[in-house]
Amino acid sequence: MSRFNAIKPEDATGAAAELFAKIKKAAGKVPNAYATIATYSPAALGAALSLDGVLAASSLSKQDVEVIKLAVSEVAGCDYCIAAHTLVGKFAGLAPETMKQARAGEATGDAKRDALVHFVRMLVNTHGTVPAAEVDAIRAAGYTEQQVIETALAIATITFTNLVNRINDTTVDFPAVV
Repeated sequence: MSRFNAIKPEDATGAAAELFAKIKKAAGKVPNAYATIATYSPAALGAALSLDGVLAASSLSKQDVEVIKLAVSEVAGCDYCIAAHTLVGKFAGLAPETMKQARAGEATGDAKRDALVHFVRMLVNTHGTVPAAEVDAIRAAGYTEQQVIETALAIATITFTNLVNRINDTTVDFPAVV
């Protein structure tokens, strides 16, 4: 059960109400995580959504973004974000087995994606301190410097929601992940 009380989206006013209207139009509902964030800081939710908009327009594929978010959420132990991004990953065209393998850091059969998952997990587990050989390896796998920077942005955005959901123990309102 969530530790923070969140306003009901229909009871929101001001900036929170504006954000909720946009989210509901795009997603059909306001997820519990977003309701919690906007209850206490509409500006923080606006910033997070803005960063996700930057990622959507980035050079990373939707599948790459979701694999990054799943790998980071698994390392963080955020069941909320794992459930949310498993659903979004499905909509992005990722197979359930691929998402499960990426979360576990196991081979998916796609060498480029596997290199990305390895790089992301290494970044998270080492707090970003990486040997030059690891940067060379992600480049050799086919990722550009721009994509490496955008990968860092994807990690930053999901880390924010992972932290909020871990602090709050946000009630998961997405399908359970097996």
